[in-house]
Order: sequence, then C-alpha cells, then structure tokens
Amino acid sequence: MSVRIGVIGCGHWGKNLVRNFSELNALACVCDGNQDLASQMSDTYLVPVMDLDTLYADDSIDGVVIAAPAELHADLAIKAFHANKHVFVEKPLAMNAAESHAMIAAAKQADRHLMVGHLLQYHPAFLRLKKLVEDGELGDIRHIASNRMSFGKLRAEEDVVWSFAPHDISMILALLGKDPFGVRSEKMDFTGNGLADKASLTLEFENFVTAQITVSWLNPEKEQKLSVIGTRAMAVFDDTKPWHEKLCVFPQYADTQKSNTDLAKAEAYFVPIKEAEPLKLECQYFIDLIAGIVSARTDGQEGARVLNVLTSSEAPFPSS
Repeated sequence: MSVRIGVIGCGHWGKNLVRNFSELNALACVCDGNQDLASQMSDTYLVPVMDLDTLYADDSIDGVVIAAPAELHADLAIKAFHANKHVFVEKPLAMNAAESHAMIAAAKQADRHLMVGHLLQYHPAFLRLKKLVEDGELGDIRHIASNRMSFGKLRAEEDVVWSFAPHDISMILALLGKDPFGVRSEKMDFTGNGLADKASLTLEFENFVTAQITVSWLNPEKEQKLSVIGTRAMAVFDDTKPWHEKLCVFPQYADTQKSNTDLAKAEAYFVPIKEAEPLKLECQYFIDLIAGIVSARTDGQEGARVLNVLTSSEAPFPSS
C-alpha cells in the first residue's frame, strides 16, 4: 500500500517532518499560512502547496501531519477526521481535556488513527530501556528522574513545561504503565513574561513510586537524561551521548532484605543500540499504522494521559 501524507505547518519542527516524509517517499503536499515558507518547502521537495480545504478534499491523501501551534491542533485534527484522514499531531495533543476528548471521539467516529508525536517513544535507546524494564532486569521501579534542559528557543505561546515535559511524561507513563495520583510543580519565570522558564514536576504513584522531571530552556548546557532506579539495578538513558553510550546499566541497588540496608554494587555497562534517526522511525510508524502493519503506540488515549499530567501541573505564579 502506498501511503500519501500532507504536512500542515512547515516551521521550526514541521520542516523536519516534511524532510522525513519526503525521504520516505510519502510526502504528497505541504500547507502553511506563510506562503513563502510553503513555497520554499515545495521547491525543495517537489510537492505542491495546498490550502487546507484542498488538502482535506483530496481523497488520494491518506493522512495529515499537524505541526501547527497547539491551540490549533483540535480544530485541524477534527476537520481532518471529518474528511476521513488519519492524523499525526505534534505534542501536546491539545490544550485541555475537552479538546482531547473531542479529537478522540472524532477519530473513533471516522474509524481513523490519531497518533501523537511523542518522539522519544520511538527512540531505539528508550525502546531498549523499556524492554529491560518489562523483562524485570531492573527489578521493581522505585523512582524515575528526567532532566530536559538547554539554552534554547523561548516560546511565547506555551511555558517550558508544555514545550519540553510531554516527552518525559510520556516516557515515564510508558515505563510504569500507570498514571500518577498526584502531581506537584514548582515553576520559575526568569524573563518576566508570565511563562515558566524552568520547572520541576514531582509525580506520585501508588506503592510509593515517584518520578521527578526538571525542564529549562535557560540552562547553560544541554541535558537530556532519564534515570530509572530499580530494586535490582539502575539505568540511564542519556541522549546527549554517542550512540554506543546512550544507554548505561548500573547493576547496583539498595539491599533492604538484611537488618542493615547495604548498597550492592557492580561494574556498569553500556547496552548496544542500533543507530537510527528517531524522527524517521516515528514517521515510518505513522505510515505503517495507516497501512495496518503496526498497532497504535502513542494514540489519542496516551496523548490524553500525558495532557492530564500537564494540566495537573498548572499553578499560577505567586504574586510579588
């Protein structure tokens, strides 16, 4: 089955999606409110520029990828489902629970897939880490810590939690297989524009399992690290490292079976990971999902669970 994809939004992240779907021979058209940008993508990848109405009316296009601002996700996706298109929407899924429920309902009614762009769930190192957890190699998970920080692009539409943390939340929920019963947050607004530039989220799960997420776009160094603490071993997924060092297992743990707690230690080792571009794998997954080759991984329900944690973390800044 030859799958044809239209990409809506060719900006900061959308241009990467355009490139990947083109390289996968699935790009049918591009669409963007900035006509100069759309024309540039059209000239580069030799596909037509379409407006939304034309794209949705084209029965030869199987799916759309939405890389537009988050406040447009729900409207664009629901219209796509009404046009019988499959939808891949970048994170966050929507701006609130009502929008996410409407998107999920529209997908179900149209019998079309809704896939959310939680990129790291397609990363080979994370998938290998998830397999270690599922196979019990780390024992029972007690704590997960995730840091996603850089000196990067400031956003005016969303704070650093909504921009960075969906990736970390998605990974944590996938590893634990359950949702937190409590979410606490601490946010800092250094630039004074009313949006958090740095934040820390604490997620509380049953059986005293916890997770902590730290995000910042005003950090002097780039850090993308997920640490998983188990009762048998620990593992660190560090995406800033070379491929042969991205996933490290530490066979050490706290032995609480004795009268005095001992720290059992052993030599750490790197887990071999096959190098691949995560975004290309994610794009290929959407193509395979439409073709019926794979089952949904980051679907609307998964996106709604992540959204629920995001909205639970919302708290106004204290007045000065």
